[in-house]
Amino acid sequence: MKETVVKEPKGKAPQAGASEVVLPQLGFGGMLRWAWRQLTSMRTALFLLLMLAVAAVPGSLFPQRPSAPAEVTQYLKDNPGSGPIMDWFRLFDVYSSPWFAAIYLLLFTSLIGCVLPRAKIHWKAMRSAPPRTPKRLSRLAEYGTVTIPAGSGIDAETAVRDAAAVLKARRYRVDVRDLDTDRPSVGAEIGFMKEVGNLIFHTAMIGVLAAIAFSGLFGYSGQRVLVEGETFVNTLTGYDTFTPGANFGEGRLSPYSATLDRLVVKYDRSTEAHYGQPLDFTATLSVKDGPGAEAKTKTLKVNEPVAVGGTNLYLVGNGYAPVVTVKDGEGNVAFQGPVITIPTDGAYTSLMVIKVPDAKPKQLGFVGFFLPTAVYNDEGVAFGSDPDPFNPVLNLNAYTGDLGLDSGVPRNVFTLDTSGMKEINSRNLDAGGIVLKPNQSYTLPDGNGTISFDGIKRFAALDIRHDPGQAYVLVFALLALAGLMGSLFLNRRRVWVRTGNHPDGRTMVEFGLLARGEDHRLAGEYAAINKALHAKWLVPMDAAGQNDDDQIIINDSAQSVTAASKDQ
Repeated sequence: MKETVVKEPKGKAPQAGASEVVLPQLGFGGMLRWAWRQLTSMRTALFLLLMLAVAAVPGSLFPQRPSAPAEVTQYLKDNPGSGPIMDWFRLFDVYSSPWFAAIYLLLFTSLIGCVLPRAKIHWKAMRSAPPRTPKRLSRLAEYGTVTIPAGSGIDAETAVRDAAAVLKARRYRVDVRDLDTDRPSVGAEIGFMKEVGNLIFHTAMIGVLAAIAFSGLFGYSGQRVLVEGETFVNTLTGYDTFTPGANFGEGRLSPYSATLDRLVVKYDRSTEAHYGQPLDFTATLSVKDGPGAEAKTKTLKVNEPVAVGGTNLYLVGNGYAPVVTVKDGEGNVAFQGPVITIPTDGAYTSLMVIKVPDAKPKQLGFVGFFLPTAVYNDEGVAFGSDPDPFNPVLNLNAYTGDLGLDSGVPRNVFTLDTSGMKEINSRNLDAGGIVLKPNQSYTLPDGNGTISFDGIKRFAALDIRHDPGQAYVLVFALLALAGLMGSLFLNRRRVWVRTGNHPDGRTMVEFGLLARGEDHRLAGEYAAINKALHAKWLVPMDAAGQNDDDQIIINDSAQSVTAASKDQ
């Protein structure tokens, strides 16, 4: 190793008696070893875990490009100054950004570097003999003696073997030593599972991180709104929104299909305080595992997903889809089918938008709300009173003109841009608004066609997820919980027993207990061992020798328990 001589600064005379300080040069290899020790310390692992949690915060504050590209585009448009800077820092792609991946990988490496050396050290400790017997057991945290009467036929060697059997029955790892001396002893140790639990916990945390990374690489998620009677086919075009994993390939999509046969919602009709509140959502699906497979009927409920084709289908929302037919001014059917609405309250008052770009001579647009059970106040204004369709009503305003769908700018299907359109129906106009009940139709003014309310269907909002690491996350999470419980509730303890023969024929036994760390149950363990030893030699508890004159263990060279336990 090279040496560096630290000299006095120029212009200053060296002090009298001062010698030159020679510092060893760390070198490249030493720098690498130092960096590795810093990275694999538990303090660094905890700091990286905190950094990972903080780094994930922007992912919930700002729209993310994989899941909401339109929102990211709008954010950049609304914030021309700060938006590009944030985009440069990948705040709209947090979970795939280099800085987030760097924290994740450093945490992964730090945990591995923490666990492996500790596992190696603990393995050696488990295979090594318990520490040597201290000379002064009376200095231990818990100390006791037992006097075996003369004539019992139990000498010091027999007593120490009996003590070893008692400790082994209590699941201690024992080591009998000094049998060829007049004061044999036994050392025992228990609680290795505490550190094993700690290692299992950290290893399981590595497994959880690996499983999450695996799901992030090969998993995917998507959403689809299904109206009763519609079929979802597991292809990219079948999703309303789709979020692929980093290593996703279209070939990973299993070719299954699911048809929503019926969605039934049960409401509370028995209690006045909770009248009308939903109690149960049940969707009946016809599922096919492949194009030529036989359809199977499956039931989908909230928090009870349907598993098919390696994915889980979750029921996350529902609502009404009124069936509407729109004919244009030339009498042709320009639009026909169910319209997805957005519920806004517990009575399922739902916003509704209809866009008819194929209408002639001008495009048509409708905006309004759907009331499952409409009631009217004194001014004739309708509002919803119940989620069940007891008195369904459509209330719409009509527009004609340019819907703006041909400009190439993405448009929200649940909003209507009326800037380039003319209002032809509303309460503020002489024509009035459009009010329709089932099987009713309305003729639009100025020869713009007709609109009819043909019926009601329900829709189910599905969240579809393929998470290949889900089972592994569960297994490792349970292992982490088990390891954490073991590290918290198990205790590392050591017991030493020393025996000797008294000149009057009695056999003297002394024992002491020591805990590694805090152990409020050590006194209870002492009482249990004390009782077991007395029972082993049939010695009454009240006959235990507690007189210092009866103790035959004499220390010629004083040595503290702390010094004796340094060999642990």
